[in-house]
Amino acid sequence: MASLSLSLSTPTTPTSLSFGSSSIFFSSHQFHTHNNSFKSNSFPVLPSKKPLSISCKASPPLPVLNFSGERVGESFLDLRSAPPDTARAVVHRAVVTDLQNKRRGTASTLTRGEVRGGGRKPFPQKKTGRARRGSNRTPLRPGGGVIFGPKPRDWSIKINRKEKRLAISTAVASAAASAVVVEDFAAEFAEKPKTKEFIAAMKRWGLDPKEKAMFLMTEVPENVRLSSRNIGTLKMHTPRTLNLYDILDADKLVLTQGAVDYLNQRYGGDYQGSDDEDEEEEEEGYEEGEEEGVVDGEEGK
Repeated sequence: MASLSLSLSTPTTPTSLSFGSSSIFFSSHQFHTHNNSFKSNSFPVLPSKKPLSISCKASPPLPVLNFSGERVGESFLDLRSAPPDTARAVVHRAVVTDLQNKRRGTASTLTRGEVRGGGRKPFPQKKTGRARRGSNRTPLRPGGGVIFGPKPRDWSIKINRKEKRLAISTAVASAAASAVVVEDFAAEFAEKPKTKEFIAAMKRWGLDPKEKAMFLMTEVPENVRLSSRNIGTLKMHTPRTLNLYDILDADKLVLTQGAVDYLNQRYGGDYQGSDDEDEEEEEEGYEEGEEEGVVDGEEGK
């Protein structure tokens, strides 16, 4: 009888790391089985629809464009990024933490003891020829309880502050290849908001309105927010609302010079801040989420 041997090929360090739902762990590993009696089989990786990718490379010079789309200078991102062999794990853990912490955990079902009614025995135990039944609210009957249904729970998980900061800086450094820096354009919309002018400016900056773009500004003026809110593929962020998922999900990253300075100061290699700043940012984000939840609850009523 032929003996069966299993061998694993040596994985190589990937230059581009995929975070799609179907290719999280097997993007760079190939598994093969060898047998004397049959050919080797390989397990293909299912392609994801829109993978969130990250690569660790040196940040190239970023062009600085004015509102007319003309190049007026260059800017640089000097960020701390994780090594290529650990970048995928760090970013993946941070993405899972962000998405899981957004779960409200309010799903709830009623067990047979919580469903209203069913206190009276529907028919006698014996002499009816039917299966014995003690309640009409049994999970086997319509209108009964639910077996092992969801109950309110806390889905949140913890991640180290330095690890989360490293994941964001690694993602921004990876997205720098498709990033562009624009001058402050708030004065162009000082009179009134205009979505057509904003779309025209995006095209002058080399952005396709049909592709996902993320704008990072130190402050979003009201007219700029109103001009961009009807563009479904665009997201406006400030340092307080910056999150890892939107960075990875965007096809283009647009920064202002103030945002570049903030990123270099906050996520650069020379950052000497304390954990108190991280705690303040987390508390502010939690308060904003609570306010949004109250508003949504009022609207639902």
